[in-house]
Amino acid sequence: MSHRGCLGCLVIAIAMAATLLTDKGAAAQDIPVDLELILAVDISLSMDEDEQRLQRDGYVAAFRSPEILEAIKSGQNGRIAVIYVEWSGESFQHIVIPWTLIDGPNTALPFADKLAAAPLETNYRTSISGALTYASGLFDGNGYKGRRAIDVSGDGANNQGGPVEVARDAAVRRGITINGLPLMLKPSSFDNYYEAVKLDDYYQDCVIGGTGSFIVPIRKVSEFIPSIRRKLILEISRRDLPILQVAATSPPNRADCLIGEKTWKQWMERFNQ
Repeated sequence: MSHRGCLGCLVIAIAMAATLLTDKGAAAQDIPVDLELILAVDISLSMDEDEQRLQRDGYVAAFRSPEILEAIKSGQNGRIAVIYVEWSGESFQHIVIPWTLIDGPNTALPFADKLAAAPLETNYRTSISGALTYASGLFDGNGYKGRRAIDVSGDGANNQGGPVEVARDAAVRRGITINGLPLMLKPSSFDNYYEAVKLDDYYQDCVIGGTGSFIVPIRKVSEFIPSIRRKLILEISRRDLPILQVAATSPPNRADCLIGEKTWKQWMERFNQ
C-alpha cells in the first residue's frame, strides 16, 4: 500500500475516533432530571375559547404554585424538563414553549409567564395518534435524561391519522408513560350522532399507557386548576396524593378505540346527504 493510501486510512481512523468521542461527550452532557415531561394540549375546533383559556390558565397557575416547586425540589435531582406542545389534526403540532429546565421559581415563573403571554390558536380535526407520535420524537436529543412522560389533554376521540392504540403502544415500548386529561366540560358536537362516546373510558382504555399511567377527568370548571396542579405533582414526585377523580384500574375494552373515526365518518355521511 502507498504512503498516500496509509495516510488516507490514518485520516479516516482519526475522524472516526473523533466522532465516537463527540458522541460519547454529547451523551455525557445530558442533564440528569427527575422527569422529562411533554404537555401535549388539544386545540382542535371542538375546544372553544373558554375551554382553551381554562386549560392554559390551569397550567400557568400550576407552574406558579408553591406546591409544584416543592414537588420538583423533593426529587433526587431537584429539577425537571418540560415542553409545552399544542396539537389538533394529524399534521398539526406546534411547540409553544421549548424544552425548559425547571429547578425553582427563577425558572418556573418565566415558563409560566411565557405560556400566559402566548396567543391562543385553534385548528381542524383531532389526531391523538399524531400528537403521541410527534411527542415521542421530542425526547430524542433534547439534552436531558430522566423518566419520560407525555401528558395529553383533549375533549374528543381520535378522528384522523393512524389508530391511537398503535401510537400509544409504540410510545410505551420506548419506556414512555402516557397520562391523560380528558376534558368533559361540554358535550362534543359529535355526541348527538354517537352517544356512546364516553371520553373518560376512551382515554383509560385507548390513550394512556406505561408504568403508573392514569387519567384525571375534568367535568367542572372549578376542577381545572386543582386537578392540573395535583396531576403534575403526582407525575413529578410519584407520591400517592388525593388526586381529583383519578380513574381506578378497570377492565379493558370498555371503549371502542375507533369510535372517533366512526363518529367522523357518520358525521360526514350525514353532512354530504
